Amino acid sequence: MSKKRITATLAAVLVPAAVMVASQGWTEQQKQPPPKAPHDAVQDFQTPRQVPITRPEQHKTNEDRPEKFDPNNVQPSSTAFANQPDQGKILGFDFYRDPLNAKHPMMTFEEVYKQDTAQRPQVNAQQRKLLEMRYILSPKLSPDAKMSRGKPIAVGPTARLPQGSDWNQLANMTPEDIRSGNLFPYPPLPHPKQSTGGQVFPQIQIDMFPRLQRYDVDFDIPDAFLPEFPPAIFLQSRPELGDVSRGEVVSINNFERLFKDLITPVQLDGLRMLLTPIPQEEFNSTDDRKSAQPSLGVACLDCHVNGHTTGQFHLSPDIRPQERRFRLDTTSLRGLYNQQVHASKRSLRSVEDFTEFEQRTAYFNGDQVHAFKKGAIILDRVRVSHMAQMQNMFDVPPAPKLDPVGFLIPEKATQAEMAGQKVFFGKGRCSSCHQPPWYMDQQLHDLKMERFTREPGDGPIKTFTLRGIKESPPYMHDGRCFTLEDTVEFFNLVLSLKLTQEEKNNLVAFLRVL
Repeated sequence: MSKKRITATLAAVLVPAAVMVASQGWTEQQKQPPPKAPHDAVQDFQTPRQVPITRPEQHKTNEDRPEKFDPNNVQPSSTAFANQPDQGKILGFDFYRDPLNAKHPMMTFEEVYKQDTAQRPQVNAQQRKLLEMRYILSPKLSPDAKMSRGKPIAVGPTARLPQGSDWNQLANMTPEDIRSGNLFPYPPLPHPKQSTGGQVFPQIQIDMFPRLQRYDVDFDIPDAFLPEFPPAIFLQSRPELGDVSRGEVVSINNFERLFKDLITPVQLDGLRMLLTPIPQEEFNSTDDRKSAQPSLGVACLDCHVNGHTTGQFHLSPDIRPQERRFRLDTTSLRGLYNQQVHASKRSLRSVEDFTEFEQRTAYFNGDQVHAFKKGAIILDRVRVSHMAQMQNMFDVPPAPKLDPVGFLIPEKATQAEMAGQKVFFGKGRCSSCHQPPWYMDQQLHDLKMERFTREPGDGPIKTFTLRGIKESPPYMHDGRCFTLEDTVEFFNLVLSLKLTQEEKNNLVAFLRVL
């Protein structure tokens, strides 16, 4: 038999067989059950299973009736109380029962829950109306600029200008004229529910971790203007690996598998602690929580997801009274090893101090008294040092167009990027605070925003690094600038820079490569 006929015969036999095998494989694939939701060990630990009532001791009896345990029906320990003031009862504030942030003393959890859930649609609608009035919420996405794992970057500016004005007109006005006309396009962005405050998580994160859902308020900024989820992870100890996240959110479920071969045992223990839930103001087991079910709390890396952020926000814990506190975005832990000042206001001088005090401030809004009611955990210095060791491993994304001292390599940069670098270090005055190679200055600065707005201003706030800045929207401490273009417009007004449109575009191009 000729070689051609043998080949043809084999093809006639093998091709149908291959098709049949592929078909069977496709059929088997179709039979596979749909993928399960990501396992959440913390949620699993907290959630009891429903079991059939088969034993006598499982049945509710008259002895289990709820009114029996009502404190209003308690029998006093002495009949003499009847002649004492208030009959020996505490009628006002009672520390162990009073829900924090409740409008009336002695409200039960059920009363607070009913009130807050009823108000939730109105709270969300009011914040949405505010955002629609201030911003264009339909995002324009860059066709080429992306974050490390591929999420397109939103392009601005998104601020809605007052009718009849444009950016050039505003830039030529004095701060006094802008303030008197209430024309500043980037006033402070408020928390949707200032009276309660507290940490609010974006829906993309809640979908994966339902325990982070609040019953009283929703996240407000559209997903397109947030960092990618999950964020990439870069280790300064293993730069050759690039992103080590493997497309997963690091949690108590997978940290050992993902990192046991990448970091030291001490760092791994620190990572475990960073992923361990600790009772928090809105997420705990007491009556004043804002989660429908009792919670063990939140972990450090619930907010600093993968050592980065997804734009979660709460209120600055360092200011009182409540109405003077400002919205505060979660910042990235990337590049923490090169930072000497931590927290926007507190100016803590070591990551160990920041780690130790974060739960006393952000976790409990600076209120140690209520912290112990909710279940505060005292972190000893050994565990704190382990956590700090791990935090110091998180690195910024690679910047292949920068040389070792933070300036553009001319052969790799575009003309626009080179021009933007010139604006950054010249007319734009950006380098006054953002100095290379880390583009920060370890200082706190006061922009004196009260010159432009009718709010009193926020005072000095820490300069945050611009390395990897394209992956950390929204911008400013309260997220009021949704895009880099918004941020450039903000500073063009605040610093009276008088930048041309071309200079603004070039500056954004430079910021994207940092």
